[in-house]
Amino acid sequence: MNLARRVVTALVVLPPLLLALFAGPPWITQALVGLATLLGLFEFYGLLRARGLRPLQRSGLALAVLVFVEVALPAWGHAPLWPLGVLVVLIATLGRGADIETTMPAAAGSLLGAVYLGGLGGTMAALRTLAPPEQGPWRLGLLLAIIMASDTAAFFVGSAWGRTKLAPRISPHKTVEGALGGLVGGVAGALAIRQLGLPGMPLGHAVGLGLLVAGLGILGDLDESLLKRWAGVKDSGTLFPGHGGMLDRLDSLLFGAPVLYYYFLYVC
Repeated sequence: MNLARRVVTALVVLPPLLLALFAGPPWITQALVGLATLLGLFEFYGLLRARGLRPLQRSGLALAVLVFVEVALPAWGHAPLWPLGVLVVLIATLGRGADIETTMPAAAGSLLGAVYLGGLGGTMAALRTLAPPEQGPWRLGLLLAIIMASDTAAFFVGSAWGRTKLAPRISPHKTVEGALGGLVGGVAGALAIRQLGLPGMPLGHAVGLGLLVAGLGILGDLDESLLKRWAGVKDSGTLFPGHGGMLDRLDSLLFGAPVLYYYFLYVC
């Protein structure tokens, strides 16, 4: 993987993202997360097509939007609407009745993608608006810092000292040593954000969140690697030079976001 291209892409994308997060109103951040989620879902359905399946794309997208809104903006409705989306997807399978062998796998994949991106993406967007609202940018910043520091540390530690394969059948280049470095990097990222913008967070909580979010981020990356290996592709897309597609950038964030969502909702 071209490290220089990864660095240049990060330098181009990160400044406007951080500006929107810290200087813009909450709805801009939520809109950006929602857009990224939908782009990731398009790529997820592309993986299904690469495997020879035809996803129920329109009904799947509708379900993803309903799930996203239900999680990110629960005050918008008194009763959840996403069960209606599930019903629409299942009814849409009847239109594929002539292709019985692939209809149900396509429907199952469509439902998985909608809940995966819509539900987990919703928890990421919700971090911006949970109470107290003034901490919203720092909560999302915490997620970004943990995952980015973990990914960077895992890359360099794995490149320098990686010997033991972590999951050779899924992602042959990942190592146990790199994963351990990623956990340390995740803790460092959490401690940095605690110092900068979340000083009221107990030190032990910051360390625990760093470990848990980084660990789940590694699992999220492996899970997406499994999907890509199943589909027979190297990257989910080509949106970010050196980084792959949107789903390649979201995978770890999506797995780590629910931890922070429930922590800030129920613990802190």
